[in-house]
Amino acid sequence: MTLMFFNGGAMRGEPLHHLLEGAPFVAEAKTAPKYRFYAVGDQCPALYPVSHGGAAVIGEVYDVSLDDLRDKVLPSEPHELELGVVELADGSSAFAMLLRRPYTSHVALRDITDVGDWRAYKASA
Repeated sequence: MTLMFFNGGAMRGEPLHHLLEGAPFVAEAKTAPKYRFYAVGDQCPALYPVSHGGAAVIGEVYDVSLDDLRDKVLPSEPHELELGVVELADGSSAFAMLLRRPYTSHVALRDITDVGDWRAYKASA
């Protein structure tokens, strides 16, 4: 089982959800409160791990095959993101897309940690 936490365009009802076709939905979830949450050019969300000042972020967990991860999910991700592992609120771990360190000072980055939810951020924008 390859658990992956999604917090943006691949969630149910979002434009990239088709990439998860055939991947079983596991649960709605939140990260542990150890992440800053950013909008990258208002196009996609990005998690960034921090030692303090983090918050929980809302998302969904899916059981994604390694083949689908390699062939569908990763090729669709923007270059600002990389595959990593996050801690979920229940203490378990899952793969997720994280902001690459060189992009933490990117001009098109907007801190949306206080919102903690990509859908809520998009609805308010």
